[in-house]
Amino acid sequence: MLLFTFSIVIFAGCSKQGTTLQPDPDNGGLLLPDGFSALVVAEDLGPGRHITVKENGDIYVSLRRLQDGNGAVALRDTSGDGRADITQYFGSVSGTGIELHNGFLYYGADSMVVRYPFENYEDLLPAGNYEIIAGGLTDERQHAAKPFEFDGQGNMYVTIGAPANACMEQMRTKGSPGMDPCPLLEYAGGIWRFREDVVGQTQLEDGYRYSTGIRHAVALRWNDKVGKLYTVQHGRDQLHQFFPELYDTEQSAELPAEEFLMLDDGADFGWPYCYYDQLQGKKVLAPEYGGDGVETGRCEAKTDPVMAFPGHIAPNDLVFYHGTQFPDKYHNGAFIAFHGSWNRAPEPQEGYNIIFVPFDGQLPLGNWEEFADGFSQLSTVDNPGDAVHRPCGLATGPDGSLYVVDSRKGKVWRIFYSG
Repeated sequence: MLLFTFSIVIFAGCSKQGTTLQPDPDNGGLLLPDGFSALVVAEDLGPGRHITVKENGDIYVSLRRLQDGNGAVALRDTSGDGRADITQYFGSVSGTGIELHNGFLYYGADSMVVRYPFENYEDLLPAGNYEIIAGGLTDERQHAAKPFEFDGQGNMYVTIGAPANACMEQMRTKGSPGMDPCPLLEYAGGIWRFREDVVGQTQLEDGYRYSTGIRHAVALRWNDKVGKLYTVQHGRDQLHQFFPELYDTEQSAELPAEEFLMLDDGADFGWPYCYYDQLQGKKVLAPEYGGDGVETGRCEAKTDPVMAFPGHIAPNDLVFYHGTQFPDKYHNGAFIAFHGSWNRAPEPQEGYNIIFVPFDGQLPLGNWEEFADGFSQLSTVDNPGDAVHRPCGLATGPDGSLYVVDSRKGKVWRIFYSG
C-alpha cells in the first residue's frame, strides 16, 4: 500500500489486492519475456540519467543537462494507473547519480555529491538549497558522471571516472605509449569512500580510495543481501584504430569486455595496464604497456570480474532485484541497463537493452539473458545517434515493479509481472 498525504492509492501490478495495472497496448515499445508487461509513466522529460523511487511511489530522475535551469524532475501518480499526472522540475545542478536515503534526496553532480532536505518527507519536492556532502571531485570532459551508493553502515561510495581511454602520454593518439605509472590513478579511475552524513568533505582530504583500476563505473550498487558493493565498468576503446597490427575490426568490436566487478577494500582491477578478454577468459596486458593481446604479464595479480560481457555496450545502471512481484528466478539477481555502443564500427552497434544475471549468494549463477529490448526502435543500429531511446537508469518500486529511464528524450517505463 502506498500512502500519500492526500489519498491512499494501491498499486497492484500482479498484486492479489487492488486494481491490476493496465499495460500499454505495445508495452511502450518494449519487447519483454512472457508474463511481463510495461506502461509508459512519463515521456519527453529531457535527457534522463538515473532514477529512484520513494516508498510512496514518487519518482525522481536526474538530468544530464539543465532544463530551464533545473537538473532533476519529480513525478507523482495520483490516480493509481501507474502514469504520472504531476511533473515538477527542481534543483540547480545536473548530473547522473540520484538516490533517496535517510530522508534526503542525494544527487551526484559532475563535481560533487549533494543532498536536498525535505520539509516533510511525504512532499513531492525537496525544500531549500542543497548541501555539499563530497566536493572537489574530478570534473573533466571524459567520464565525469558521479554515481554513488550507500552501504547501510554510514558510508557513501562514489565513482571517480578516469578522464582517459588508456592513460596514454598523448590522449587517444596512435603510437603513444601509456604512462607508467599512470598518474590519473591517484585521484581517478576507481571508487572513493566518504561518510554519508558529513557536510563539506573533499576528495583529497576526506575521501578514501576503496577500489582502483576501474576506468569508469556508471553502474554502481550495494547488494545488502550479501553485504557487497558491485559495479560494471566501461572498458577501453579503439584497439584496432591504435593497434591495427594486433587487432582486426571484429576483435576491436568485441574487446575488451565490459566487466561486472565485486568490489573489496583495496581491490585493483588493472586499468589502464590490463583489460579482460572474455574470449580468452583472462586479463591481458594492454598494448600501450607492451601487450600483444595474449600476454598476461603484471595482470596476473589483478582482480578478475565475476562476469564479463561483450565490449562497448556501455553498462549505465545496475539494480539487484529484492522484490517479490517477479517470478522466483529473478529474486536476488541483477538487472543491468546497457546504454549502447559507439566503438564497434564498422560492425553494427550493440546494447540498447536490459539484461538479467541470476545470482547465488555473492556470485552470478549461470549465464546472463536479455530481459528487455526495443528501446532503439531499430533492427540494426549503425550510429548511436540513430537510436530513438537508450536505457540508462534502473530502479525498483515499492511493489516490485522495475523502472527504466531513457537518456535521449527522458521516457520512463514501468515493467511489471502480469502472469
